[in-house]
Amino acid sequence: MSRRIWLCADDYGISPGVNRAIRDLIEKGRLNATSVMVVGPAIGRDEVNALVASTRYNPGCAVGLHVTLTAPFRPLTMHFRPIESGLFLPHPTLFRWGMTGRLDFELVQTEVTVQIETFIDLFGRAPDYVDGHQHAHLFPGVRRAFLAAVKSATPDAWIRQCGRNRRWTERLDSPKGLVLDALSAQFRRHAARTGLTFNPAFAGAYDFSKDSEFGSLLRQFLRGMPADGVVMCHPGLVDDVLIGLDPFTFQREREYEFLGSEHFLPLLATNDVTLV
Repeated sequence: MSRRIWLCADDYGISPGVNRAIRDLIEKGRLNATSVMVVGPAIGRDEVNALVASTRYNPGCAVGLHVTLTAPFRPLTMHFRPIESGLFLPHPTLFRWGMTGRLDFELVQTEVTVQIETFIDLFGRAPDYVDGHQHAHLFPGVRRAFLAAVKSATPDAWIRQCGRNRRWTERLDSPKGLVLDALSAQFRRHAARTGLTFNPAFAGAYDFSKDSEFGSLLRQFLRGMPADGVVMCHPGLVDDVLIGLDPFTFQREREYEFLGSEHFLPLLATNDVTLV
């Protein structure tokens, strides 16, 4: 029997080219979730209205908030700290600050709350779920403030945890995945105490610096994915805005090409998963 999973395109709002690709895949039924960056440069009213129009072709598509706390983006709150040249810290630096207890709970909670409120203002409703750009919502020093903000501002939204549903012997091939597994174990414990719901499993992280074939990666991500599990993806079309913000460029076009291809739906069927 087929299991419904979430295939979630992150980073709506980072650039016009990424937005166009995500909307195209939503309209074609090749995605059923997208996470919106309200601090991104391509998230004005026109881009929001275009996304809402695309979801009318795919009524089951969830639209969530992609909480962003890392460079090269700017905080929405005036007093957020720490920053460098007006920008959030790079994600390795933010992680170090969190590990050493130097992040201010109230400042992080307020920034996350304002991003939620901005989403509600743009879309006229609360997000279906909330996750984090570069998984920063899982970081020590961030997660408790993130959870408190979600619980207060949008308690009916589910949240993304990024732990895999695989035996430990099958996890050793991905150092990045192991880190996310460890961070997510702590995150899930805090989330459960807060009373927020979260996905049972996650996949989609890979080494973006390698020349990987996305179809093969997706086959691995789908293996054993339970119902309501999340597979993260980053389809997009490269433009100058994206190049100026993110090193993850041509891989987005490869993901977009595969998800729109004739090979994608048979891959879902072979793995007994569905997006509807």
